[in-house]
Amino acid sequence: MNDTTPAFRLTYATMFDPPASLHAQFDAALARVKARLGADHAMHVAGRDRTTGRWIDLHSPIDQRLLLGRFARGSAADVHDAVAAAQAAAPGWAATPWRERVALLRRVAAVIEERVFDFSAAVALEVGKNRMEALGEVQETADLIAWYCDRLEEAGGFDRVLPDDPLAGWRSHNRTVLKPYGVWAVIAPFNFPVALAGGPLGAALVAGNTAVFKVASDTVWSGRLLMDCFAAAGLPPGVVNLVQGAGAEVGEALAGDPRVAGATFTGSAEVGLALLRRFAAGARPRPLIAEMGGKNAAIVTRRADLERAATGIVRSAFGLSGQKCSACSRVYVERAAADELLQRLVARTEALAVGDPTDAAHWMGPVINARAVARYAQAVAELRDGGVVHAGGRRLEAGALAHGHFVAPTVAGAGFDHRLWRDELFLPLVMVGAVASLDEAITRANDSDYGLTAGFYGGADEIPVFLDRIEAGVTYVNRPQGATTGAWPGYQPFGGWKASGSTGKAIGSYWYLPQYLREQSQTVVE
Repeated sequence: MNDTTPAFRLTYATMFDPPASLHAQFDAALARVKARLGADHAMHVAGRDRTTGRWIDLHSPIDQRLLLGRFARGSAADVHDAVAAAQAAAPGWAATPWRERVALLRRVAAVIEERVFDFSAAVALEVGKNRMEALGEVQETADLIAWYCDRLEEAGGFDRVLPDDPLAGWRSHNRTVLKPYGVWAVIAPFNFPVALAGGPLGAALVAGNTAVFKVASDTVWSGRLLMDCFAAAGLPPGVVNLVQGAGAEVGEALAGDPRVAGATFTGSAEVGLALLRRFAAGARPRPLIAEMGGKNAAIVTRRADLERAATGIVRSAFGLSGQKCSACSRVYVERAAADELLQRLVARTEALAVGDPTDAAHWMGPVINARAVARYAQAVAELRDGGVVHAGGRRLEAGALAHGHFVAPTVAGAGFDHRLWRDELFLPLVMVGAVASLDEAITRANDSDYGLTAGFYGGADEIPVFLDRIEAGVTYVNRPQGATTGAWPGYQPFGGWKASGSTGKAIGSYWYLPQYLREQSQTVVE
């Protein structure tokens, strides 16, 4: 990352104490980006920008009066053309020597790093992330792409010579090679529109696939800025294409195009599971890497460091206003420690600075849109009727906050049969409940269709019990940086079990990249 302090490396674990120079560079970038707001932005198909005469007017969730830009609204016809462009480019890209593809994708990662501050300022305005979360996401995107380049190099292009058949009088040579599928679709969510588009795109492209990608309509600016990085790196026309528009039209057309050979989807379990069934059906089942939701639990025993636990839970529950699939939304605490932990959680929650997240003074920003505010209001109403609100539970509308989608971070409780212990909310709301034992806590944590992340705070001899029994793809123990959040490529692979993920392989892991390739066994007899 471009910073004047060489010893500092930004990750989600180090973002809480950055050097002052990082803030200064972000502030300068924010001023530059704000001076360019309101411009028109096109899609990108077959190496050319494309407008449609229809527009998405994008406003900031921080202040709805702020027009970030106008973005071309695509249609099914635009998707058809984008897939056709990717299909036409596929043979040439697959035939490009893998080392050349690696070099081009490393250039993409370098371009993202060169633009990290301006890119992050735009993400903060568009998504409502605080500056460190925004910088973290853009830097993570570069790291993910570089990680997949490293893995392809490490595997020698996934081309291995096998032993010759033991046939007397013959020379029978064997080989196994992984080859690209063809056109790959990437459908990314609003909460990480850069990393969850750029990471899968980097994997698909370096593996030799061509791509068409779409991000959520709430975050089309991030998609365009990412597309600009791929274009600036010099990828051939048609190798990567950007479309945008309503999911019911553009997303449906992309997922339903039979020329799409495989896809990566990040979003709700409901949509992801429907896509899985769709991709498995038909004469040619197609691979779908589905990264879906979470209802992530933190377990706290009587032997835990309660200050550390409270710090990690609050950071994971309310970072990005709880709009992470990895957010901590359930806490099971042993009864002997429950009152003290709750007091610490309430105190830390009420002390959070909520406001314009581009201001360094504010740690938590808005939720993404009015629909999220309505979901929050519904959940709070249910808690006031059949539960208890310990902190928060209100819309924030004082002063400038009235023009954005701001709600208070909320700590609550209810009987364990309440739906808020089960349903993913994607909101800054964490449920806290007392249990009799570690055994009960693990049983309740596992009693979920989801299995993405989980956190634990307790004694050393309790750790193996937690790690052995918990049903989650990502686990954190005694971690103040985040009870259930904060994975980084090369440090913590990120992927879910059960309804949280479809493949059992994790983003940023050693086993992720081969999912974008299919194996061919070759035998040649002389």
